[in-house]
Amino acid sequence: QVQLVESGGGLVQPGGSLRLSCAASGRIFAINAMRWYRQAPGKQRELVASITNGDSPNCADSVKGRFTISRDDAKNMVYLQMNSLKPEDTAVYVCNVDGLRRGYGGMKFSFASWGQGTQVTVSS
Repeated sequence: QVQLVESGGGLVQPGGSLRLSCAASGRIFAINAMRWYRQAPGKQRELVASITNGDSPNCADSVKGRFTISRDDAKNMVYLQMNSLKPEDTAVYVCNVDGLRRGYGGMKFSFASWGQGTQVTVSS
């Protein structure tokens, strides 16, 4: 099993910045894609940003130019740097990671894990 733990959320004023972190742990063999979603009241879950091994990072149009996703493969970490935050960015931000894990006896299995989410509130 691969577990994800998110941190870095909180309350920030409009125009401020936050950096979210997501740490993956467990018997990880390789990580393929790492993603950040957000869920806000009255809105559907939205894919905010993604970064895949061997490919370029992508961000939703609503956050392009303000948010940056990055990964540290040595630490099995993914980050979301959020700048110029707006009230409409208020949401629970959830980390999603998929890849290959080490099973019993050295076997390899696909995994897709979700974190519990971290609250981001942008308000004066």
